[in-house]
Amino acid sequence: MNKVMIVDDSTFMRMMLKDILTQAGFKHIIEAKTAGEAMIFQRVERPAVILLDLTMPDTDGLEALSKMKSFDPYTKVIMCSSMGQEEVIKECFEKGADDFILKPFKPERIIQALTQFISLDEE
Repeated sequence: MNKVMIVDDSTFMRMMLKDILTQAGFKHIIEAKTAGEAMIFQRVERPAVILLDLTMPDTDGLEALSKMKSFDPYTKVIMCSSMGQEEVIKECFEKGADDFILKPFKPERIIQALTQFISLDEE
């Protein structure tokens, strides 16, 4: 079973991403509104892919990325941010991000990013 976790402090963004994933056929979706909550869910739920916002109130997305990758280096983490500066994107990849999606994003880009790591057939 391929679980996807959405980590974003914006209720609207989580709802929008969940709608995109549900319409594409993903069935096992976990939502976290803080990085701290996401790290707990990562240990309990063991998602295959995490969609992680870069800017959150409780901790920096880069710090959360590092902790998530050190806990499980096989978990795929896709960073999502409206900050598209080259330095920010580079730092995300240096810290272990598997992909980077710039907000606002198209639903096709989200699905393309996820399906490079997990298959809907395995749902």
